[in-house]
Amino acid sequence: MSGDEGFGLYVHWPFCVSKCPYCDFNSHVVAGVDQSAWRAALLLELDHYARPVAGRTLTSIFFGGGTPSLMAPDTAEAIIAAARGYWETGADLEITLEANPGTVDEGSFAAFRDAGVNRLSMGVQALNDRDLAFLGRKHSIADARRAWERAARIFPRVSFDLIYARPQQTVSAWRDELAAALRAVDDCGITHLSLYQLTMEPGTAMQAAHARGEFTLPDEDAAAALYESTQELCEAAGFPAYEISNHAKPGQPSRHNRTYWRGGDYVGVGPGAHGRLTQGGVTRATRQIKAPSLWLKAVGANGHGTQEVEPITPEARAEELVLMGLRLTEGLDKARFARLAGRPLEQVIAAPALKILLDEGHLVDSATTLLTTAKGRLALNAVVASLLA
Repeated sequence: MSGDEGFGLYVHWPFCVSKCPYCDFNSHVVAGVDQSAWRAALLLELDHYARPVAGRTLTSIFFGGGTPSLMAPDTAEAIIAAARGYWETGADLEITLEANPGTVDEGSFAAFRDAGVNRLSMGVQALNDRDLAFLGRKHSIADARRAWERAARIFPRVSFDLIYARPQQTVSAWRDELAAALRAVDDCGITHLSLYQLTMEPGTAMQAAHARGEFTLPDEDAAAALYESTQELCEAAGFPAYEISNHAKPGQPSRHNRTYWRGGDYVGVGPGAHGRLTQGGVTRATRQIKAPSLWLKAVGANGHGTQEVEPITPEARAEELVLMGLRLTEGLDKARFARLAGRPLEQVIAAPALKILLDEGHLVDSATTLLTTAKGRLALNAVVASLLA
C-alpha cells in the first residue's frame, strides 16, 4: 500500500510535431507512427513492471513526452484499463495528459476524456507570438487561447505552462504577461500553473545558440526579481506556490508530480522513461532504452526495453529525499523521510550548516518538518549543498 507520498505510473510518448530548441526531453520527429504497434509495446512493458508490484494503490497516471496528445486515445484507454487491473485505484485517481496547443481539437479532447483522462497539462509557454517563435513553438497566442478554453470545458482539471526569464524580458513585461495569464485561467476555471525559468540545457539547439552569443538571458539578479514577482502575483491571485515552479488553487496540486517530490515510488514505461520501485527494503532506479526504434525492438524481443536497473544506495536515497522534499512549500516531513530513508533526518544533514541556514532565514525547523522559506527556495541548490556537505 502507498503512504501519503503516493504511487504513480509514468508513460512516455516520445513523438512530437517538431523539436523545440530549448527541449532536452526524449522527443523525436518522425514521418509516421504505427499506433497499434506502440500500444502493444507499451502494454507489454507495463505488464513487465506492474506484476512484481501488483496490489499497491495507484494514485496517479501521467502521460508525458514528447507530445502524448498525438497518441491515439484508445492507446491511453487501454493503458488506463490495464493499470486499473494491476493496482487498486480510488475514485480520485489522477490521470494527466500533456498537450500542446494545435495538436488536439475539441473532438480529440473529448476522446481522451472518454478514455479516462481527467487532467490536461497544456504547454502554452509564452503569451506573445514573438517569444513563441523564439521558443520554437508552432502555435500562436490565438491557437493557445482556443485550446485552453476548449480544454477547460471538457476536463475537470487543467494546468497551464509558461516559461519566463526569456531574452530581454523585463520584470515589468513579465508582470503584465503573468497577470494576463492569471486572468485568463481564472476566467476559465483553470486551477494549476507551472511557471519555469528558461535554462540552457546541454546538447540543445538553444544552448548552442546561446554559447555562440546569439542572445543573452537575464542575469542572476534579474532572474531573482522575475522569480519574486512570480511568487507575489500568483499568491495575490489565489495560486500560491506548492513547489518552486508550480502554483495551484487550494486542493489542486499535481498529485503525480508531488509523488516525485515526496519520494514516492513510480513505474516508468516507454522510451527513456525513468522509474523508482521499492521492494524488500531496496529502492531501485529503472531506466528504459532512449531511442524509440531500439526500445520498440527490445520490447518485441524481451517484453520490456530496460536499459538499466540500479539499486540506489541508502546514502543516495536519503540525499534525493532531501533535495526533492525541500522543493515543496509544505517542506520535508520528518516521519515520512525516516520511513523512506530508513534513518532520521538528523543523521543525514549537517548540524552546523542547519544552524547557519536557520539563523540566516533560509530554513524553518520544527519537530515534524524542515522547510525552506521563500528566501531559501530562491537559493535552494546552495541550501541543499550546505545541508548535505
